Amino acid sequence: MEQPIWNFEQEPSLEPMDETSVNLRAYFDRMADEKIRQYSPSWSDDQLIEWDGNFRDDGNLLMLCSERDVDTYEYRKVIEECIRYRDRVRPLLKVGA
Repeated sequence: MEQPIWNFEQEPSLEPMDETSVNLRAYFDRMADEKIRQYSPSWSDDQLIEWDGNFRDDGNLLMLCSERDVDTYEYRKVIEECIRYRDRVRPLLKVGA
């Protein structure tokens, strides 16, 4: 498996992180930049779930080896942090090279 160019997983956080927090950040590291740039905070939860395509029927993200569930509120919070991270580091990387 090819490693992602992003390293949001290890980016410092202002909040304490558990195993699930790290796994969610790693999940976003592996998401294509083209896809993550499509994200809109104005989407309803249903639109978000459909766009991601990896949520369970109970409305939580399907992530293996996680201690707890990730709901749409946490997903939105962390993806928006990830987008800010990528916007900051993108100019320093050769994306698509």
